[in-house]
Amino acid sequence: MKFRPHNIIRKIYPDMIWDFKSDKNKNKVFLTFDDGPTEEITTWIIETLAKYNAKATFFCLGKNVELLPHQFEAMKNAGHVVANHSYSHIKGWGVSAGRYIEDIDLADEFIHSNIFRPPYGRITTSQSRRLSERYNIIMWDVLSQDYSPLISPKRCLRNVINNVESGSIVVFHDSEKAFRRLRYVLPRVLEFLYNNGYECHPIIL
Repeated sequence: MKFRPHNIIRKIYPDMIWDFKSDKNKNKVFLTFDDGPTEEITTWIIETLAKYNAKATFFCLGKNVELLPHQFEAMKNAGHVVANHSYSHIKGWGVSAGRYIEDIDLADEFIHSNIFRPPYGRITTSQSRRLSERYNIIMWDVLSQDYSPLISPKRCLRNVINNVESGSIVVFHDSEKAFRRLRYVLPRVLEFLYNNGYECHPIIL
């Protein structure tokens, strides 16, 4: 599934970044991994990316960084970018802007990044406006759906390779829930991108 936000959504959330489509990003793809770090899956992701000289962006949960600082350092030492995905995977809908931002700022004490992705993509306009004063808010245009037990690994693969293009931001997950699909999909996506002349870059803003 490719999530192409309607122009109305882009107007409602003008400060969000949905892709990096531009001439300078021709043949560049931006792979992202949400929810880590994890004990063993993060290591597998880093090792798999290294086989294709691919760099990525890891949107980390502060609580996981606090628990697994060695895995967090391994991401950075491998040349990947780390970014903020909140401390506790808080949903923006249904909580005050103050409570939401407090959780994100707590994560920043461990992550130290100017890049943020809202958990579940759920964020209000007031939260977005306030956060955009200090963070670059990154969304996506290709959603692998690796988190869904209703999606087969092969379907997950098609979600990516049928939709990815220059400048795409692709979402995967660094989590036990997603790993059955990710283990099948990630090596095949990297091979597809390599064979089609794409380079995988981290998000640097």
